[in-house]
Amino acid sequence: MDRPAVLAMADQVAAPHAVVAIMGDGSLWTHEADWMAALQELIQSYLGEDRRAGTSGTNAGPGRSYEDDLADSAFSEVTEHRFPLSRAWTPEDVLGYLRTTRFARPAMFADRQHEFESAALRLLQDHTGGVLEEDAVFTVLLARRPGGDA
Repeated sequence: MDRPAVLAMADQVAAPHAVVAIMGDGSLWTHEADWMAALQELIQSYLGEDRRAGTSGTNAGPGRSYEDDLADSAFSEVTEHRFPLSRAWTPEDVLGYLRTTRFARPAMFADRQHEFESAALRLLQDHTGGVLEEDAVFTVLLARRPGGDA
């Protein structure tokens, strides 16, 4: 998405004391668990080194942080709140998650989907005794216009 354009539009339509919230906890491509790195390598072995996005493109990332985009917008007063969290996944849970992503949904693999999922399931089972642990941080950025008291 065009972040500056979205923030400019929000400035036009939001109430004077509105707060913009941007939140998330990363993805398979940003976490550092061994099983996630192995799974990322497997995905790349099927789809190529670049992270896939959309129906035919790649995702090079935004190039700028959300904080930088907010600092250059009308909502330049930013506070960050971090919430550590742990998740426990089964290998089947991970496959279900992958099916919902832009970078590893079934259409990305075309006629190799079954082959990929079989390989991924074996890989995940090799990394676990039944549970795959993920430690992450859920980050919430709250941005206000300068002088806002919301």
